[in-house]
Amino acid sequence: MTRILGLKIDVDTFQGMRQGVPRLLNLLRQEGLKATFFLSIGPDASGRAVLQILKNTRFLKKMVRSRAASLYGWRTALYGTLLPSPMIALSCPDLVRQIMTEGHEVQFHAWDHRRWQDELQEKPETWIRDWFACGIAGFKTLTGQPPSSFGAPAWLIDDRVLSQLGGYDLAYLSCTRAKQPFVHAGVNLVEIPSDLPCFEETGIEEGERRIPAELSSGGIHVLPVHAEMEGGIGADAFVRVLRAAAKYHYDILPLGAILPFLQKKELDRRRFRMELLPGRAAPCAV
Repeated sequence: MTRILGLKIDVDTFQGMRQGVPRLLNLLRQEGLKATFFLSIGPDASGRAVLQILKNTRFLKKMVRSRAASLYGWRTALYGTLLPSPMIALSCPDLVRQIMTEGHEVQFHAWDHRRWQDELQEKPETWIRDWFACGIAGFKTLTGQPPSSFGAPAWLIDDRVLSQLGGYDLAYLSCTRAKQPFVHAGVNLVEIPSDLPCFEETGIEEGERRIPAELSSGGIHVLPVHAEMEGGIGADAFVRVLRAAAKYHYDILPLGAILPFLQKKELDRRRFRMELLPGRAAPCAV
């Protein structure tokens, strides 16, 4: 039976890049594992999340459950409002090179993560096009090459986004929370989805129990990881989840290494839909 676990590490904030990523690199080195780091390239406007707290009670509950104050700190809570927005990956070129030198896959996650998450549906298509142009230009500056994948912030996409992505030479996407890989109808791109829950949704203790339980039956799975959480207060629990997967005889891989196990012509062609999943503050693509 196939047993593959993909590690998808999203880096959403300046603190996650500066503090979470080095800690994750260290623990992955200790465990002898490789992962895919989806990097936010541009400004950290996390402080604008206060607007969501005022508008969306589910967002407030998510912040409490994930222990946001411990995760992000007070400076992150002010970026983009009372404090200027620092660049995330663009402020850390040496760290990006270290990720690559240590053999991990690096892909594109965001230009401005917060504004995509909060404002995508209100923005015109020209804004989406410019967002990708800025982010991919920054990615090339950091890595010397274009990305071969995109992982949407907060798993939020729409048809305009897929239309833009069809114009790039991408090997795969990781933009949804579907239960298994599929091909996006219309753009003919393979989707390697995050099918497992993440600590931010379940809480650390519940996630440490649930994730190994969902791995017990085998198959191909992707674990969504956040540099701020698993590179912070959730680090020890994350290691225990990885070791539980190893006991189940999983091969733990970057997402790009999963592609050879997928026969594109045999995958279902599907359209995404939006759904509010347990523990999420807003609907995401499934």
